[in-house]
Amino acid sequence: MIVILMVMLVRTVASDWQEIMENNHQIKQLTEEYNNLLDEEEKLESDVTKLQDSEYIERYAKEKFLYSEEGDTIIRMDD
Repeated sequence: MIVILMVMLVRTVASDWQEIMENNHQIKQLTEEYNNLLDEEEKLESDVTKLQDSEYIERYAKEKFLYSEEGDTIIRMDD
């Protein structure tokens, strides 16, 4: 009778231990994902702030799309 109780106790503890280890692993994964999302949010907030500045938009358009205004001098540098 005592042996059966001991075996049941060991099985229960082993099962609980395995679940704890899986939960810890999941916590680490979710924490890493959360930190990545915080970094992405910070970058996006920075982009939003930049895109609200008309001077930044103008400079971005000039660089990205080779947009120029009358009197601008364009110097093209190939890699």
